[in-house]
Amino acid sequence: MILKIGELDIHLLRKDIKNLHISVMPPDGQVRVSAPNAMTQTTIRMAVIHRIPWIRRQQAKFAKQRRQSAREMVTGESHYLWGRRYRLLVNELATDLKSAQSVKLHRGRLVLSVTPSASTNSKVQLLDEYYRSRLKAKVPDILQKWAQITGTDCGSWHIQKMKTKWGSCNIEEKRILLNLELAKKPLPCLEYIIVHELIHFKERQHNDRFKALLDSYMPDWRARRELLKQMPLKQESWKIDNFC
Repeated sequence: MILKIGELDIHLLRKDIKNLHISVMPPDGQVRVSAPNAMTQTTIRMAVIHRIPWIRRQQAKFAKQRRQSAREMVTGESHYLWGRRYRLLVNELATDLKSAQSVKLHRGRLVLSVTPSASTNSKVQLLDEYYRSRLKAKVPDILQKWAQITGTDCGSWHIQKMKTKWGSCNIEEKRILLNLELAKKPLPCLEYIIVHELIHFKERQHNDRFKALLDSYMPDWRARRELLKQMPLKQESWKIDNFC
């Protein structure tokens, strides 16, 4: 549902929750509100109006944030891995065998070896699989370390493309989802997101207790979150299509 408040288009979803939550989403600063089922529209409107100065500040930050250029997957294009920028080198193979395609770091460049008929989309998919493999190599040790520190138990974790979240969790099933884009961000950011989700196993809400737990286990979490915000955003228009 779209709720109009002045010049703001609010994406409103009613849920079985106790408190109202307001989020400003990258890259365009769209506003979404999750509200309890029983809360009246008047109460929702008043809550949003009260937060308009904060909403405007968040939108201004996104407007200033760097954007990656549109992905054409050509030699010389910039791509990121663990927060470091690499130039892409597209190497055309002498075979049409897709099994021969690969991505690797070589002499400070990200080398994409593809078949002569490879499309832009297939190159993107190949690079995405490379990012997935890098995350799969890093996450287990980080997750084990922080599960021990926080005294939590994560039953399973998965990597997924997500447009509106860096991570999410299913508390009942002890499952964590991590955004594929995290492979492009510095490792301290990945650690922060993992710890953030683990702490949700102890506290569902983003309340004072949640922040106190973050403070106790990862005192520099605010700096890590800020670093994540400062990294270039993916060049795309994110839609509010996932309110979990």
